[in-house]
Formats: sequence, structure tokens, C-alpha cells
Amino acid sequence: MESDREVIHLQRRHANPRGNQPLNLNHYATKKSVAESMLDVALFMSNATRLKVVLEQGPSLEYYTTLITLISISLILQVVIGILLVVIARLNLNEVANQWRLNQLNNAATTLVFITVVINIFITAFGAHKTGSMAARTSSNPV
Repeated sequence: MESDREVIHLQRRHANPRGNQPLNLNHYATKKSVAESMLDVALFMSNATRLKVVLEQGPSLEYYTTLITLISISLILQVVIGILLVVIARLNLNEVANQWRLNQLNNAATTLVFITVVINIFITAFGAHKTGSMAARTSSNPV
């Protein structure tokens, strides 16, 4: 029969496959925030391109005002999310005093990301991109 000490050692070993080195939660959270920030930058660039396309097509576009509004809201939310992610990455998760605040900031960032995704679904649905036929019409018949 194994002693309690051996059982605890085996449990820890199975919980952490790297052996005796504990998981650095702060490092994990920072990597997660950096990855989210990269995705936020990619979406920001995509929305900036969509905004340019809508502005090029002008007010004659069927959903011009709707698209300008949705894209602008999305861009603003993405800037706020970026700021939240920078703050989250700078705070030390290993400090107990920061954990409640980090949890609240993480919840806020997650909620804003969800709202941004929903807004971007509507942007796509309203057609904020040049299709082949639209591109052909604007090049053959400039407004």
C-alpha cells in the first residue's frame, strides 16, 4: 500500500505533466491576452477595409448609414477591447489582490468580444464588401 505522501505526489504529477514545475497562471493569462489582441488587430484591419469600401461606394449604397454606424461601433468596441487586454496583460494574476479585478476585466472583455462578433455578423449580412458584380459596375460606370 502506498503512503499518503506518494499518492499526493502521483496526483500532482498527473495534474501537471511537466513534473514539479507549477503552472504559471500569469504567464498563461498573458499569452491568452496577446493571442486575443492579435485577433482583435486582424478584425480591426478588416473593419477598416470594410469602412473604406462603404465610403467608396457612397451614400447610394442601400444600407450606407447602417453600415457606417455598425462598423464605427465595432471599431470603437475593438479599441476598448484592446485597451482592456493591455490592462489585463499588465496585471499580475499571481497576486491575490489583483484576481477579482482581473476576473471582472476578463468578463468585460469577453462580453465586448461577443457583442463585436454579433455586430460583425450584421455588417457581413448587410454587405459591406465589394462583390464581383459591384466591382464591375463601379469600374465600368463610375459614379
